[in-house]
Amino acid sequence: MDKATKSIFITGVGGQGILLASELLTSVAMREGYDAKKSEVHGMAQRGGSVISAVKFGEKVYSPLIAQAEADVLLSFEKLEALRYIKYLAPGGKVIVNTQEIFPGPVSAGLMDYPKDIEDKIKEYAEEAIFIDGLSIAKEVGNVRTVNVVLLGATSYFLPFKKETWKEMIEGNVPPKTIEVNLQAFDKGYTTVANYVK
Repeated sequence: MDKATKSIFITGVGGQGILLASELLTSVAMREGYDAKKSEVHGMAQRGGSVISAVKFGEKVYSPLIAQAEADVLLSFEKLEALRYIKYLAPGGKVIVNTQEIFPGPVSAGLMDYPKDIEDKIKEYAEEAIFIDGLSIAKEVGNVRTVNVVLLGATSYFLPFKKETWKEMIEGNVPPKTIEVNLQAFDKGYTTVANYVK
């Protein structure tokens, strides 16, 4: 099995479940026999603040830190955050963007405008940019708090892990009452990207 090191850079805003997403990804990689490390989540983790997390997995990983132009996948839970961190994407890397817009403080206060051309700018930079409406998918499965698992499902399409392992880790890390809806969210995220790239 090829265990070349892969780097996944995750960004979004506080309150979107980024910590759980990076924890699940790291757990899946380790369960499948990879060495895996994740960074602490940086930034302001309260609601609305910019948050990033980095996960690396491979044969042997010495540090989870990801330099600019090094991420194989940039997973962004919010559109503007994708643009903010797009320079971390490696040449030929993939960016997966949740189209949800969460206005940062200066925009909410009317001091700045939310940029209108974010998707175009991301497409200029990334060879492969995938935009999905994670919030609508989460609403469709019946729980808006599953956006993070929808986006993990979308990302899993490009990673070398078995679906069963993902599902096992989801079942072990979400509240028992929400297992079924989280599994549905994961599947929907996966199939949305599978259809997107066809």
